[in-house]
Amino acid sequence: MDAILEPLVEDLQKTPVAEADPDLDLQAVRDLNAAYEQIVDEVGKVIVGQRKVIEQVLVATFCRGHALLVGVPGLAKTLLVSTLSQALDLSFKRIQFTPDLMPSDITGTEVLEEDRSTGKRIFRFVHGPLFANMVLADEINRTPPKTQAALLEAMQEHVVTIGDQDHKLPDPFFVLATQNPIEQEGTYPLPEAQLDRFMFMILVGYPTEQEELQIMKQVTGTHSATIENVISCEDILRLQSVVRRVPAADHVFQYARDISRATRPHDENAPEFARELIQWGAGPRASISMMMAAKARAILHGRFHTTTEDVREMAAPVLRHRILPTFNAEAAGINSDRIIERLLEEISPQADDILGK
Repeated sequence: MDAILEPLVEDLQKTPVAEADPDLDLQAVRDLNAAYEQIVDEVGKVIVGQRKVIEQVLVATFCRGHALLVGVPGLAKTLLVSTLSQALDLSFKRIQFTPDLMPSDITGTEVLEEDRSTGKRIFRFVHGPLFANMVLADEINRTPPKTQAALLEAMQEHVVTIGDQDHKLPDPFFVLATQNPIEQEGTYPLPEAQLDRFMFMILVGYPTEQEELQIMKQVTGTHSATIENVISCEDILRLQSVVRRVPAADHVFQYARDISRATRPHDENAPEFARELIQWGAGPRASISMMMAAKARAILHGRFHTTTEDVREMAAPVLRHRILPTFNAEAAGINSDRIIERLLEEISPQADDILGK
């Protein structure tokens, strides 16, 4: 465990959640902010750039959420997740989804064994790759709905049911799934109801010119990096409870609510362009996710209060997979990100966010 968080962990172990000390929470924010910078530095030993992606993955982690990473092949999505798991000291498993993958291939299965001492045959459960703290579901849209459903059930319930037995998944448990946006043949796109289970859809973009040059030199040379553990599973579990205690003013909650409701074309307060461009909008889970993400982003940046700027920064990854554009919008080349940009331009907080300035 990193020395920076040892005092926090010892104090939180002695303090019940219901009786949390505000002074300890403030210290937790300072410690997490320092740890965040260390995590970015450690991941930066292997991954060039992508700071916003790293931040969004960490936000999902501290909110107990799951994330969908979308980007073309070759952008180091798999390497980023595995490197991050090392910095967070989490057990890591990668599942390559294929059309012939069965639910038992990821959840595990019972095998029949003979007890040599008694001669009796017994069933023993063999854990599948889902039994890890951080699971990378690579190309989740390449496997049939039956296997996708098994994964999504585990994401929601944090248990795997085999027969009449429930097997609890390790805590913390995160799924980071990847999708290739340019391949459509032989894929099984996730339905909107299942996409809604992911807290974030994170876009992994191309590197800049300088970043790509650095990547080329680093990969084709003799560069080798050792990733140090910054925080542990126990730290993450305790910091997750701190996130929920981050205060937010009413107008911050109202701002998140107004953004979500503006995506619903049948809402009386929805902008006129939203009625034309959006077929279905985001539900209450989006509003909840936006506020949780805003709280986590605040403490990552060293603040123990949430601002409307935090909500604004988290709006796109929360909403982009929860908005279904109309046919006319798609025909005009207007995707959910373009719609979210217009919504953020249209909707303003109901009060000046003095603390955020």
